[in-house]
Amino acid sequence: MENLTIADNGGIPPQALGRPPQLQQLPAQMFTTAAQLLDLTDKKLMVALRDGRRLLGILRSWDQFANLVLQSTKERVFVPPGTAPSQPRGLYADIERGIFLVRGENVLLLGEIDLDRDDDPPPGYDLADAELVQTLAKQIKRDEKTKEKAKTKKLATLGFEGENLGETLL
Repeated sequence: MENLTIADNGGIPPQALGRPPQLQQLPAQMFTTAAQLLDLTDKKLMVALRDGRRLLGILRSWDQFANLVLQSTKERVFVPPGTAPSQPRGLYADIERGIFLVRGENVLLLGEIDLDRDDDPPPGYDLADAELVQTLAKQIKRDEKTKEKAKTKKLATLGFEGENLGETLL
């Protein structure tokens, strides 16, 4: 005969004994909500926003909607390589933004920064003057917008409707 203790139920399910079953604990990787940000609090992050901006800062606070408060934030602006004939490598600049509040729905991607490699420039990019990089980035954005408008007009003449073709644009 085997030795049983009071805690041992002899293989009988807890429901049959009138006790509720014990809840299983989920591993931290299973959380897909804002609760996952708990591990990233007080760490340096890179946050990519839906409008294309990239922010680097220390996550100080967040809420249930994944709204983020970043401290010592820098906006990193990139100009891809080859946008100018005399520019074989890309350019980037960091612009100080201080404390930054990011609405959760605007976060496209975020990740922790490796502090050992934080001071290294991104591969293929050189640090440049912030004003120069901003000017080049705005020019690239304007050129892309012009190309997109021309493409949309051409598609409209062929009978394709885009997002705004059904509306009257003033």
